[in-house]
Amino acid sequence: MAQAGAKSTLDHKFIAIELNQRAWALLENESRSPEENDEMLHVAHASLWHWLQAGTKVHHQRGLWLVGRIHVLLGNREAAMRYARQTMDLTEVHQEDMADFDHAYASELLARATLLAGEESEASVLFERAARLGQLIHGEQNRKIFFSDLEAIPYPKTELSELNS
Repeated sequence: MAQAGAKSTLDHKFIAIELNQRAWALLENESRSPEENDEMLHVAHASLWHWLQAGTKVHHQRGLWLVGRIHVLLGNREAAMRYARQTMDLTEVHQEDMADFDHAYASELLARATLLAGEESEASVLFERAARLGQLIHGEQNRKIFFSDLEAIPYPKTELSELNS
């Protein structure tokens, strides 16, 4: 066991990346078991912790987003909202450091968490904000990926079609 104050020999960045990739692999698996749901949440939290040790504010924001997204997926309303708000707060405080899609995804997560909390009217406003921010994403491929993700929110596709033109 390491002594207090001893320099860590862990490669936090490497570990954060590995854990992040495992969380994404589980997130994209639609036939997860309950045990895999638990693992997905644990590795996302662990990845976030390692990013806090060795990453930037952008890594921190994206780690928060992933944890929040998983809480939404698992139906954990309070945790989803907490991480969505933290993601949005960090995005706003460090807005110059964030990529255009970081802003859009922060709004997307807050829309999802708000919808999960049963606040449909507010979620609709946030959904529209996310779509407007999505229009500002540079790079056609990144924009397509974002709007594909955004379509997973159960709103009329006509609204999305109008905002994604």
